[in-house]
Amino acid sequence: MALATAEANRAGAPPPKPGRPRPAAPDRRLSRWLSPRRSLGAKALITMVVICSAMLAVVGMVLVSQLREGIFEARLGDLLREAQRLAGSAQDNFDASTVGSPLTAETLARDTIRSVATVGSSARGVSLLPPEPALPGTISAIFTDTELWDVASADLREAALASPGTQVWQSVALPSTEEDGTTVPGVAVAQAVRLMNINYVLVLVYDLGSEQGTMDLINRVVSVAALALIAIVVLVSWVVTHQVVRPVRQAAQAAAKLQGGALGERMKVRGRDEVATLATSFNGMAEALQNHIERLEDLSALQRQFVSDVSHELRTPLATIRMAADMIYSAKDSYPPAQERSAELLSAQVDRFDALLADLLEISRFDAGAAQLEAERTDLRVVVERELEAVQALAAEKAVPLHLFQVDQPCEADLDPRRVSRIVRNLVVNAIEHAEGKPVEVHVAVNLNAVGVVVRDHGVGLTEAQLSRVFDRFWRADPARARTTGGTGLGLAIAVEDAGLHGGRIDVWGAPGQGASFRLVLPRTAGVTDLVAPVELVPDAAGEPGEGGEAPNWVVLDGPDPAALPDLGDEAAAGPEVAR
Repeated sequence: MALATAEANRAGAPPPKPGRPRPAAPDRRLSRWLSPRRSLGAKALITMVVICSAMLAVVGMVLVSQLREGIFEARLGDLLREAQRLAGSAQDNFDASTVGSPLTAETLARDTIRSVATVGSSARGVSLLPPEPALPGTISAIFTDTELWDVASADLREAALASPGTQVWQSVALPSTEEDGTTVPGVAVAQAVRLMNINYVLVLVYDLGSEQGTMDLINRVVSVAALALIAIVVLVSWVVTHQVVRPVRQAAQAAAKLQGGALGERMKVRGRDEVATLATSFNGMAEALQNHIERLEDLSALQRQFVSDVSHELRTPLATIRMAADMIYSAKDSYPPAQERSAELLSAQVDRFDALLADLLEISRFDAGAAQLEAERTDLRVVVERELEAVQALAAEKAVPLHLFQVDQPCEADLDPRRVSRIVRNLVVNAIEHAEGKPVEVHVAVNLNAVGVVVRDHGVGLTEAQLSRVFDRFWRADPARARTTGGTGLGLAIAVEDAGLHGGRIDVWGAPGQGASFRLVLPRTAGVTDLVAPVELVPDAAGEPGEGGEAPNWVVLDGPDPAALPDLGDEAAAGPEVAR
């Protein structure tokens, strides 16, 4: 099963004049340029910025980390050496003094700690902490700064006492000297010293606030430098991208103008680089395309003029031939049977030739854009009924029953009655010719903005390949099939042009062995573009009529359900059956 649609624009309307497009508003151009989905420049710029930002972030993190470790390691080494020297000085002082009682030992310890804290020391605080639990004769803890009494953790003291003569250090947070409640980083260095045969812990606390300030300054400098580098990368990327993308954008604009009909549009060629090669190739392609299109237009104009001239020139001899044929046909009863048959064939072929010339003239008017629409308010039901009455004799000759299903309300629209009648007549005659004695159904419906007619037969049907060519001029679905009804081969082609002149369309459905369906959809008023068909094109397979010709299961929108055709018995052979 296949479906195809043929649409035609309003014939006779002047083609759009090519010209320079109006410049877009600055904000719209900026938003279009900044959109990565619509701008190659924005996509390239964002990609470069993201990559450079990621690289700068990684390099900055590694650089800052290395600087931090270098500054900390250097400062820590200095502090450990200083703490080693001060601890040795304190131990020498303890060893050189004679202490006889805990009181004397405490006095000596206080003097020594005071000396360590003031002479050649950068420590913020010095503490002498006794072991825990306290031993007999142990002196109490000594602090040079009471705010730092709890800086040294129990693990630090235990580690120092467990390894006499070995330095143990720990990173600590110290209260800021600004008395603002903040903290600064620091280091607590502990080492065991011996006094009166008792090991004490000498703790020296160093402030690393200056080093932290240095690191903060480095972080700020690196951040500013990274932002500056990103800005430079953005600027450079924009310049490079603009230089590369601008010719591409110009080529796209030139191609769009060519598509719009400005065949003389060309790109400017600057330099001899790849962009200049692109512009040169584009201009060569545009020149060849323009020459080819102009040749085709000239040839098409010559063909249209030839068809028009031939059609007009044949009118006079055809009129003479018709007069002679009519005279011969009127006297055919007096001829022998062979001459009588020849007279009938001559009259039929002259009629067909006359119809062919009329269709050729009509096609030439469409091709030249000279077709005019003479629209008036018309009820489509009246047009369809009139055409069905006109083809009664043909339907009776082919033994094809006709069924008419229409809504019980006016189907008025701004139509050209002559052209719409021709469309309906072409569709109905075409259906009768291919129905193979099976019923032909005609549906008429209306909705808010459109009217529609569906002509459905149940004959040989159409394949997908045939659907794509069904509106071609002089095309036959079956080349071996003769046009017994006198068709010219231009009926459907003219029907499509007539529908397009109204701003409508013709849809077609077909399936081999299941018949074909043609749907005409026309706007009720001029200017309506988004047409919604008021009647379905593809029938429900479960409701397709069978050999007996029962009522089809068609859907008619915005109207009552169609009624089945009553069985009229032998009267069906006399003419088409119409159910209203």
